[in-house]
Amino acid sequence: MNIQVIIESIEHALVIAIFVFAMMVIVDYFNVLTKGKMNRTMKVGRLRQYTIASFLGSTPGCLGAFTNVSFYTHGLISFGAITGGMIATSGDEAFVMLAMFPKQAILLFILLFLLGIILAGVTDKIIKIFKIKTSENCGISTFDNKNKECKCFDISVIKNITVTRILMVLLALTSVILIVTGTIGSQSWDWKRITITILLSITCFIFATIPEHYLKDHIWKHIVKRHLLKIFLWSFFAILFVHIGLHHLDLELFVKNHMLWVLVIASLLAIIPESGPHLIFVMMFAQGLIPFSVLLTSSIIQDGHGMLPMLSYSIKDSFLIKFFNFIFGLTIGGGLYLLGF
Repeated sequence: MNIQVIIESIEHALVIAIFVFAMMVIVDYFNVLTKGKMNRTMKVGRLRQYTIASFLGSTPGCLGAFTNVSFYTHGLISFGAITGGMIATSGDEAFVMLAMFPKQAILLFILLFLLGIILAGVTDKIIKIFKIKTSENCGISTFDNKNKECKCFDISVIKNITVTRILMVLLALTSVILIVTGTIGSQSWDWKRITITILLSITCFIFATIPEHYLKDHIWKHIVKRHLLKIFLWSFFAILFVHIGLHHLDLELFVKNHMLWVLVIASLLAIIPESGPHLIFVMMFAQGLIPFSVLLTSSIIQDGHGMLPMLSYSIKDSFLIKFFNFIFGLTIGGGLYLLGF
């Protein structure tokens, strides 16, 4: 295998990881700034629950899914709502899709949002008809941020600079330099390069002004340690897999001749409660190897690692959510595939 291919794959994966990292930091920052407001807007009405849960699920990253789990374990939303929220969730892969094919990604998110609302109602109807017992009213929270109040903007922290803050600021500044100088990513000042530069600049500001506990608990322990390396590695191997498949294994011919099998494989891999496997199909879609229906099927069923806190709360409910999503995803995706999408 050509060493240049590996270098190009590393560079491409690095750009994706930087973009995802910046977006995750900004989304997390916004989530903390608005903490508590979503709880106060939650009402008894099922349509409101479905809409809020699906909206949270359709936001990039796992935070929306985690919030939905918190609502569910508090008994604030129904089983159908949490199922719809997981249908709308694309996990960390959403950031990657925005980086690679933003127009199609936004269309996908809107579609998942609408499907989440509709299928949430369908799920609650099925649960009621077949009298399936769930744990939605136990009122126990397994995902709860310890920092209920957080002063996110605090310029006084600059007076007491810690090693962690220096490292995080240097990481963001190094990323800015790599992007601005064209060392990695686009060589021309297109919208992607401008967008990443702006996002990284905002990230630098956040790192310089957030409290130390926020920097360590939210940014370092959660985003950097739990997400960043995984995103880079999965992106790298997914890109490398697609490249090797295209140039050495005739992946394009296999996919075209066995698209239904690809659809089934995408559905089965999507059951895994982890960010990463779905990236293979994201890369394949970006290369034009699979149709939109396969990407949609995988997106409906998979939810990144948004299901992980749910597993610790109720294995039965987690299994039921995955079962409904698998059936919905395979039915809708398969139907669209047969219609030529």
